[in-house]
Formats: sequence, C-alpha cells, structure tokens
Amino acid sequence: MAVGIFDSGLGGLTVLDEAVRVLPDVPFVYFADHAHNPYGVRDAEDIYTLTTAAVARLFETGCDLVILACNTASAAALRRMQENWVPKDRRVLGVFVPMIEALTERQWGDSSPPREVEVKHVALFATPATVRSRAFQRELAFRAIGVDVEAQACGGVVDAIEEGDLELAEALVRSHVDALKRKMPDPQAAVLGCTHYPLMENVFREALGPGVAVYSQPKLVAASLSDYLVRHPDMFGPGTEAAFLTTGDPARVSSQATRFLRRRIAFSSA
Repeated sequence: MAVGIFDSGLGGLTVLDEAVRVLPDVPFVYFADHAHNPYGVRDAEDIYTLTTAAVARLFETGCDLVILACNTASAAALRRMQENWVPKDRRVLGVFVPMIEALTERQWGDSSPPREVEVKHVALFATPATVRSRAFQRELAFRAIGVDVEAQACGGVVDAIEEGDLELAEALVRSHVDALKRKMPDPQAAVLGCTHYPLMENVFREALGPGVAVYSQPKLVAASLSDYLVRHPDMFGPGTEAAFLTTGDPARVSSQATRFLRRRIAFSSA
C-alpha cells in the first residue's frame, strides 16, 4: 500500500511530514535526487529526463501512485509524463492543482468552465524553472478568469535552505518579496510555489505584510492526497515498507534531513 513522494532535494519532506500526519497507516517512500539538485536552474528536457528516472525507481519499490512534491518537476515534466509516459495502471500527480483549487475555491474534479473568483491579484514565488514554464498560470486559467499573476523567480533560496543557511535564506526571501512588490504593490494572495518555502513561511508573511493570504502546499497537498486515495483505493501500491532514498551521499543527506525536520531521518542509496 506504499505511496511515493519525489523531490529533487529536501523540500518535499514538508509534504511528506503532513502526509504522514494525515495518513499514518500508509508507508511512504521518499526519493530525493540530490545528485542533480537543484532542478530549478535546469532546462525542461533535463528536468523531464531526471523526473521520469526518479519516478520509475519509485514504481520499482512498489508505489503505484507518486506525488511530485517538487514544483519544478510538476511544472516542467508532469503534463508530458501523464500524456506520454505514465503506464495506465499507475498515477503521477503534482502539487499545483490542490493549491489552485484552494485559491479558486473549487472542489477536486470540478470541470465547469473557468469563472470569476474573489482573488484578482496573486503573487507567485517559485524557482526560475517553474516561473519560466508558466504552468501555474496555465492551470489557473482552466479554473478562473480575470486573475493577474505576478511571478517572482526566487534564485538562491532553495540552495540556502538545503545547506542549512537560514539566515541567508531569510535575507533572500525578503529581497525577492521586495522585488515582487515593486511589480505588484498590493497582492491579495501569495502562493509559495516551492515545497522548500514553507520553512520560510513566517518570513514571507512578515515581508508581505498583513492582509495578504499566503497559500502553502503541505497541508493542501496532504488533504488532496487523502481525498484521492479514498476515491481511488486501487492506487495503493504493493509496497509495504517506508523508506528514504537519495542519489546523493546518504550520510550527508540524512544529517541535512534530520536538521530540516528536527527528527532523525535515515536515507539509503537509491
């Protein structure tokens, strides 16, 4: 009954932690591609190749359902994977749709035409590759009209968080928020479009100021996953063991992950 969660690094652990809380009886297999991290500065073809290789490895571990807890992979690779690569008896889901459903107040599976929504001015904070893909804007357009999205590529933030330099990460977040607000002075909502960013959520909130609704992914994605598995119990894979896999150095990654989640995490070689 295993479910896979993939990220290029440690950011997806924020989603995993919430998923484990919501679904404590489900064994999750987490795969981090530290050998090629970060994905946010790579081109779309490279991201697609790396993501399919990682998901194939998760399929091998007994996961029939894989969550791309990596916004860059969701943005640059997911649609192509779903259309041309994912086997019919497997599923790969991304992290954008739960966020957009919450933003537009639409239920999962609502296929009605896009409509006017209350939020008109949205700030998107994401990696350079996610911003270039315009995947968030494309998915939003399927559900809402009349929404102005201003995207800010947050270079350096993921690297700083992965290295545990939270002081640098905070300074970079404040700089990127300032840059965004020069383009969109009064956003109504802000989307944290990277699973690393919840660790800096309080900094984003403080820098954005009161009155800006901040949408962060872990709780939204975990709730959406729980709902999906209720409706699709056949998507539980045959795997029975939880695991943490990395293409990087397991000892180093385990140390970083333990610091990241403030509990002991032991990675093995993928």
